[in-house]
Order: sequence, then C-alpha cells, then structure tokens
Amino acid sequence: MKKRSFTTTISVDQTPNEAFAAINDVRGWWSGEIEGATDKLGAEFTYRYEDAHRSTQKVTELIPGKRVAWHVSDSRLSFVKDKSEWTGTDIAFDISTKDGKTEIRLTHSGLEPEMECYGSCSNAWGMLINRNLCKLITTGKSQPDVFAQEGTAMNNPDPGFTAAISVDQSPEEAFAAINDVRGWWSENIEGSTASLGDEWTYRYKDAHRCTMKVTEMVPNRKVVWLVVDNYFNFTEDKTEWKNTKVVFEISRHGNKTEIRFTHEGLVPAYECFDVCSNAWGSYVNGSLRSLIAAGKGRPNPKERKENQK
Repeated sequence: MKKRSFTTTISVDQTPNEAFAAINDVRGWWSGEIEGATDKLGAEFTYRYEDAHRSTQKVTELIPGKRVAWHVSDSRLSFVKDKSEWTGTDIAFDISTKDGKTEIRLTHSGLEPEMECYGSCSNAWGMLINRNLCKLITTGKSQPDVFAQEGTAMNNPDPGFTAAISVDQSPEEAFAAINDVRGWWSENIEGSTASLGDEWTYRYKDAHRCTMKVTEMVPNRKVVWLVVDNYFNFTEDKTEWKNTKVVFEISRHGNKTEIRFTHEGLVPAYECFDVCSNAWGSYVNGSLRSLIAAGKGRPNPKERKENQK
C-alpha cells in the first residue's frame, strides 16, 4: 500500500527566491523556541514548543529558489505514546512557478495518517504554512505564535482541514467572491449559492457529488455551508463529507484581508482526506484567491434574479 505522507501547498505573488529566504528564516514563522542555524547546508537546529514538542532537524538540501529539505534526527512528543514518532522523517519544501505565481509545496515524508500524532501535527503544519509562512513571505515580517492565537494545536482535537490566505482586496470583495461559487469551484453546480438558506449541488465527473446548504452568512465576515448529502465513488464510506461544515472566516489585518478556511469534520482518519485536502488547497490558494484578486466575485445574473424573488 502506498504511504500517505502529509502535504500542503500555498501560492504567493512573491518570487521563488523570496519564498526560499522566508522558509530558511525558520524563527520568523515556526512558532516556538529555536536553537542553531537554519539556513546552512549541514546545519542542525532544535525546535521546542513548551513541553509538547521538541525535535532536531538537519538541513540536508538547499537549492536556492527551488528546494529546502530537513531530516528529523531526534524528536520527543509529549502527547502521544510513541514519543519519537517524528524521528527519521523528512521535511521538504519544493518551490516552483505556476500560472504566474510562486507555489510552495510542503511534504512531511513519514508523517502518515496511521501515526497517533498525525491529526494534531497535520493541523499544526496547516496553520504554520498557510498562515505564518505565507504571511512572512508576503509581508517580510516575522509572525507571532500561531498556536497561542488558536490554542495549542498539538494538544487539541483535530477540528478538520484548515487553510488561510491573505489578499489586498477588501472584506466585501472577498465575501462576494466566496459566495460566487461558480467563479472558483470547477465543474457543475446547480442551485443558488449566494443567500442564507440556499441549497446547491456540486458534481465532479463520476467521482464526487455533494449538496451544500448555506447555514450562516455574516456579510463581509463569515460564510458557513452544511454538507447535507455526499457521494464519493473512490472511498468505502461514500458519505464521508455528510454533516460536515465548510467555514470561511474573513478578517482585516493591517492593509490585508485574511480568509481563514476550515472544513470541520474533514479529519485525517477519513479515507478521502488526502485527495480532498489537496483539492481544497488548490481551490482556496488558487482559484478563490485569483477570483478575489480579479475583483469579479459577484452573483451571476440567474442568482440575482432568484435572490430578488
């Protein structure tokens, strides 16, 4: 059976070299205490977060503008039975250019769903990469302790898959784009998506069909969808998404608008997790971000007509 290591991807407007520099500035985005050099080939550094996590990383690859890799030579996790679950694993950042943007893909090889720490650690990685690293690259400023803001991710139950993006546009523009689901979700959508109580169906070939209901809508601040029905053709439990929630939280930080996405209930124990988390990453960091940036997030004419009834 093919092993499923944790991976997540972000896209930014900055250059590959700027992304490379930010990744190597580990103190600027990895919440916790760090000892040792982090930006030299062969260097070793130790990371510690309170009493929950301690690990030692050796820098094994540094290819400017393209790749950074670390080998975890030692680890201790206080919240799992096997305290050394990270030991012997490898962390890699692959940097590439795609559709005019710089894409950073994190892969933690050896961090697999069967491990006790997977849920907490994948959630922590999601916050560190999608929030802190992304902000460090885009602003050039060191980021605060993301775990203190959210609660210690490594000690909390996994809330589901999460991602965050920051854009130059206003909360109003972000809110409009999120509700224009046809503008950023590919394939077939039936029904209105832009008003509280709306239900709509998404279909991707024969692989996925789901029905969403808009259960919360706070203009320019929050959108929530409830998955009322779901079908996958590639998992044993065809309904894995059913009764989960998709949440978009919008906030203003300085001159940027942050959109925090969480699929509550989409947890690593699900068979669909890898496929779905990768798909969400592409949608949120790719097509949704692009739609917001283009300023074209508006209900389509059919939806405007339905909403006026």
